[in-house]
Amino acid sequence: MNDLTPAFHRLAHHLGKVVVGQSDLIRDLLVALLSGGHVILEGVPGTGKTLLVKVLAQLIQADFRRVQLTPDILPSDILGVNIFDQATRNFVLKAGPVFSEVLLADEINRTPPKTQSALLEAMEEQQVTLDGESLRLPDLFWVIATQNSLEFEGTYPLPEAQLDRFLFKLIVGYPDSQAERQMLLNAQAGLQTKRLDLVNIKPVLSVEQILTARQLVRKVQVADSLLDYLLALVQRSRTTTDLALGASPRSAVAWLQASKARAWLNERDYVTPDDIKAIAPAILRHRLILRPEAQLDGLQIEGVIHSLLGQVPVPR
Repeated sequence: MNDLTPAFHRLAHHLGKVVVGQSDLIRDLLVALLSGGHVILEGVPGTGKTLLVKVLAQLIQADFRRVQLTPDILPSDILGVNIFDQATRNFVLKAGPVFSEVLLADEINRTPPKTQSALLEAMEEQQVTLDGESLRLPDLFWVIATQNSLEFEGTYPLPEAQLDRFLFKLIVGYPDSQAERQMLLNAQAGLQTKRLDLVNIKPVLSVEQILTARQLVRKVQVADSLLDYLLALVQRSRTTTDLALGASPRSAVAWLQASKARAWLNERDYVTPDDIKAIAPAILRHRLILRPEAQLDGLQIEGVIHSLLGQVPVPR
């Protein structure tokens, strides 16, 4: 399609050399990057969530900031604060980490709702309001939040309003035995993931190229029959008896954009039903809420999504 598509394949290749055995996760992360959608990474400790984001930010030459979210973090620690400058007799903004191109919100569910909500305006409107003044965030502004799937004590589950602002929720699992052996070989050869400054990471893309690629993604064609198919899936999720909450209109728009990004990444200028179906779990798993009786019956959200895809006929 253009010279940028191979560059994204090279980006995935270089990511896979440092974060081994997570090719599917890397592909979905690049789809989110092309869509301009924020991401939740959920997985057990030690699976490379933070490492993946740090390496990706270096490969795309993005301004990267990380905030470790704890129960005592305040909204001003993320957004920033206006401080009175005695020399100039004016208030000066001390910008918080939100004023970056790639923001890693580490362990987002360990900070209270008041601090979590500080990101709502930034994620939806790409701006921050401080003391009545709206401040624009960088064009690339991209939030990647991590959370531990095992810890429940001392955590604050994200409210539905904030979950819906994340494009994807991606599950970071264990690598297979072959990939894990390669990790050991890399460590034996001297790869130090704790010291990325010592690792020879050469940029593959620039922020400007990513913004250009996003414009190209928007031009990917979607047939009317596929628009109807996506709409039918969204509306069926709202009437499924096992669900207390279905997909929102925002999620429908996000699903469409992510489908186009996946098609573009696969070097096509049109969307297929497989594009829509492939990203359904990542789009829906954090948005759909099971009814209590369905949970008692042992249903899992992944199973409900699979059943949902089977209920709606695929257009030919």
